[in-house]
Amino acid sequence: MIRIVIAEDQRILRGALSTLLDFEEDMEIVGEAENGEDTIHLIQEKQPDICLMDIEMPIKSGLEVAEELKKIGSSCRVIILTTFARPGYFERAVKAGVYGYLLKDGSIEELAESIRRVMAGKREYASELIISSYEEDNPLTEREQEILALASEGMTGKEIAESLFLSSGTVRNYISEILQKLQVKNKIEAIAIAKDKGWLP
Repeated sequence: MIRIVIAEDQRILRGALSTLLDFEEDMEIVGEAENGEDTIHLIQEKQPDICLMDIEMPIKSGLEVAEELKKIGSSCRVIILTTFARPGYFERAVKAGVYGYLLKDGSIEELAESIRRVMAGKREYASELIISSYEEDNPLTEREQEILALASEGMTGKEIAESLFLSSGTVRNYISEILQKLQVKNKIEAIAIAKDKGWLP
């Protein structure tokens, strides 16, 4: 029996997925969550084989949950179900070790087959999502990504400079270049855009 947790903030969709997959003879829904934080607790408690997970969820996004599960070494295999084909999302999902990245508008039969293939060790990625994810390239250099990632952790320009053995002036120049490339006014906006597009390491 394939044990499944469903993480989806839309109650109607969550209920429909749960009901339809429960009809599959080899599948059992062992829990449902409506936000990212509850999802992590539920996976740790129920130890499911599969977590079907939305990207856009309150508290923690599906991608943040997948990254955390990878960090703690969870054996649960994550399948992202999304309507979003945003640049950077797919790349970030792959880095987080997800087994599936699928569109929500597929049939329940296709989803059930994808779950079975993931359980057999295969990866299931929707080609439409992959293609659109690569339409917009990351404009930031590795060093710029590194500096923005440290800024996103709350470090000041001076702390970033010390951490990377750079001068404060050099860090300021990098930040200025980042703002220009992303066409934003401040670091907060730059961090939000880079996170949204999956451009932070």
